[in-house]
Amino acid sequence: MTDSHSRFGTLAAMLSILTLAAGSGLAAPDEEPAPPPSAPAPASDQTKGGGKKGSDEKKRSEQQFREDYVRARTLIMNGEYQAGIAAMRALGRDDNPEVANFIGYASRKLGRYEDSKIWYERALAADPNHVRTWSYYGMWHAEQGNILKARDHLDRIQAICGNTTCKEYVDLKGVMEGTATY
Repeated sequence: MTDSHSRFGTLAAMLSILTLAAGSGLAAPDEEPAPPPSAPAPASDQTKGGGKKGSDEKKRSEQQFREDYVRARTLIMNGEYQAGIAAMRALGRDDNPEVANFIGYASRKLGRYEDSKIWYERALAADPNHVRTWSYYGMWHAEQGNILKARDHLDRIQAICGNTTCKEYVDLKGVMEGTATY
């Protein structure tokens, strides 16, 4: 087999693995997983009697939500904050902690601190142990100059994670120490 055939075979195998992983709901290692659904699909997505058709439509609806969420999150992580906020809002799941958290994050990046605070608090109301929100909200406090409040968030993250090595703890601590930005 030639070197180019070997590379093609390796590439094809990698693509197959990624396709299988994507189909199973797994995310690439550097990508956040899509959030779990925050509420059942609307009644219009279900058929009477809960037949197979209703179940299939609900699965498609959840899959569409996950795909749209990943697109919205990608916009935000690429610095397209306005478009990302609009895409997150279009999901219609503002009370999902992941959705609310990333709207808060994008709002903070745009300098809309009051909006950001509202969204972070909404995310924590939906899930009081949402560690990523505690981290981002702690960064919000650090940016506001309230290091004591940021420290409270750092302590909360440690309590949730059970250690000081989880990513959210390390990220917030770095921002507080001035060794990282986010």
